[in-house]
Amino acid sequence: MSLRIALAALSVAFSMAAAHAQQPIVIKFSHVVAAETPKGKGALKFKELAEKSTNGRVKVEVYPNSQLYKDGEELQMLQLGSVQMLAPSVSKFGPLGAREFELFDLPYIFDNVDELHNITQGRIGQSLFKKLEGKGILGLAYWDNGFKGMSANKALRLPADFRGQKMRIQSSKVLDSEMRALGATPQVMAFSEVYQALQTGVVDGTENPPSNMYTQKMHEVQKFFTLSDHGVIEYAVVVNKKFWEGLPPDIRAALDAAMKEATRFANDISKQENDEALAKIKASGKTQVITLTADEKKAWKKALLKVHKDHEGSIGKDTIQEIYKETGFDPAKL
Repeated sequence: MSLRIALAALSVAFSMAAAHAQQPIVIKFSHVVAAETPKGKGALKFKELAEKSTNGRVKVEVYPNSQLYKDGEELQMLQLGSVQMLAPSVSKFGPLGAREFELFDLPYIFDNVDELHNITQGRIGQSLFKKLEGKGILGLAYWDNGFKGMSANKALRLPADFRGQKMRIQSSKVLDSEMRALGATPQVMAFSEVYQALQTGVVDGTENPPSNMYTQKMHEVQKFFTLSDHGVIEYAVVVNKKFWEGLPPDIRAALDAAMKEATRFANDISKQENDEALAKIKASGKTQVITLTADEKKAWKKALLKVHKDHEGSIGKDTIQEIYKETGFDPAKL
């Protein structure tokens, strides 16, 4: 081989190596809801901020609507490294062995967003994230999706109205207890399957914030939607621990900053998105929206208080009492 050919070959090799070295770090961000929801918009905001702040050294691929994985399998895929970032409902961590996260499923544990943020942005929220690290998962942020209502094809005004109703829930022992306390039969089901199940009568109803209900078109197959505000859907943005800790320090710092800004954005738009979705549900004329009276809501709270007591063992009695202290909730006043 001549010196000229050898040098040319070496030049090509160096060029290929340089091109490979310049390939962006790919973060696959998978979630199960529509792109138009608060979580969907938060994911797209993180993509925008992450790619801009790293000057293209990071590429974020967002996969909404269970395009990659259903909510029953995505955490396992995160642990295996098949996907790098998720924003699951915190309920999903219970079956993973971190049952303390199910405190967010306790009915009427929070009355407003300020009370919720005192927990997610304080000591309890951070201590919960520590429980995921041994499972190969790092928690980066909590994202709000608002307070839930109950939908069905019958009016749900009092606990007695739930008798005989098959209600879809996420996989959560607390939500299972919630529905049973109301007299309903809980049915665990992947989020992507709920619309068809409601349409065909496999389940009678479900619980969701207005943004999820509207973007998934559930209001088209449910006659009633009760504004019970009985619980929250809270998401946790999590990453594969090995992947995240293996990133160059400057990249990780830029992504942390992007996540903080995306979190502010996602949480700021949550109430607005839910208010707009509720207005669209009302305007559709397909679902009657029910607002509970003070006495009706009190009846719900009294019926559901036993769920708090039933899960002191798994969530932690001290943790529940600490939340009561933070929020000013007094069970004796019900």
